[in-house]
Amino acid sequence: MSDLRDPAPYDALLLLSFGGPEGPDDVVPFLENVTRGRGIPKERLKEVGQHYFLFGGVSPINDQNRALLDALRKDFAEHDLDLPVYWGNRNWAPYLTDTLRDMTDAGHRRIAVLATSAYASYSGCRQYRENLADALATLEGEGRELPRVDKLRHYFNHPGFVRPMIDGVLASLADLPEDVRAGAHLAFTTHSVPTSAADSSGPDPEHGDGGAYVRQHLDVARLIADAVADGTGVRHPWELVYQSRSGAPHIPWLEPDICDHLEALHGSGAPAVVMVPIGFVSDHMEVLYDLDTEATAKAAELGLPVRRSATVGADPRFAGAVRDLLLERAATERGVTAERCALGALGASHDLCPVGCCPARAPKPAAAGADSPYA
Repeated sequence: MSDLRDPAPYDALLLLSFGGPEGPDDVVPFLENVTRGRGIPKERLKEVGQHYFLFGGVSPINDQNRALLDALRKDFAEHDLDLPVYWGNRNWAPYLTDTLRDMTDAGHRRIAVLATSAYASYSGCRQYRENLADALATLEGEGRELPRVDKLRHYFNHPGFVRPMIDGVLASLADLPEDVRAGAHLAFTTHSVPTSAADSSGPDPEHGDGGAYVRQHLDVARLIADAVADGTGVRHPWELVYQSRSGAPHIPWLEPDICDHLEALHGSGAPAVVMVPIGFVSDHMEVLYDLDTEATAKAAELGLPVRRSATVGADPRFAGAVRDLLLERAATERGVTAERCALGALGASHDLCPVGCCPARAPKPAAAGADSPYA
């Protein structure tokens, strides 16, 4: 095996995700995990959980992670990469701490971590790192020898993440009626976050209006819009919009909301819209409900033809991107120069989150960064 195909020093990969309920009885306990420490009454959680109850109390995210696990293992086997792949969640089984315990007991001491969030933000990066630190603290308290965990870099602009989304937009455009296709607008969607969290996302020098969170999404949206124009010969108008807002109404969050945007486009005479969920790795509940159910119903109410393009999911190109990210980081850890694949204007993201990157309102220990208490 050449140096650039050697996973050393890593002896395992951990797929780290959000988790979701897998039946009606799981919904409220899952939401209690998600909102722990916020003092939200159980009755309010039952109201919030109605989105899940509409789908039998089952979030699609766990099955989608199982499919991604299969895709990763298949890709690794096809490329002679002998590295076990594990899966752990922040908020539901298999829980991160349990998975890390199993990995430690199996003798793994240097673990690469792929989070199912492609962009810089507190909830999309640092919170995962805080969860890793919590899990390591638990294992330390049990007297176990701790592994070193390294979170792989943000992959929002990796070709294996972007190109499947380009194909998804092209397929959605082709599925629109021919008489509205050329004039269709592209609505690139991502999870809304408080503007204060967006402004402080990314390393400290990138903080400001929207921070790295908005800047990275805009770069991906531009990449996809340009590629669609190249593929169709039509330059479709586009905008970055938001969905899935939660929290107190007096706190400013990123806008416009997708449903408000659909109303505005209809009012301006747009003939059709393709919703492009660039902020999500897979078709989990916030895509299934907020776009496929709520936003699609709004479009139907307006009489506005709409399509929703596919997320990356378990696309083999994304599995290949994960392999690239792993081997790139492994080479870097061994002091070997490796190609860092990235499209667009922003280049490849940092390997190690610096101090002050995506800060929390209440500072907590976070692993896999420059401020990690675990070397």
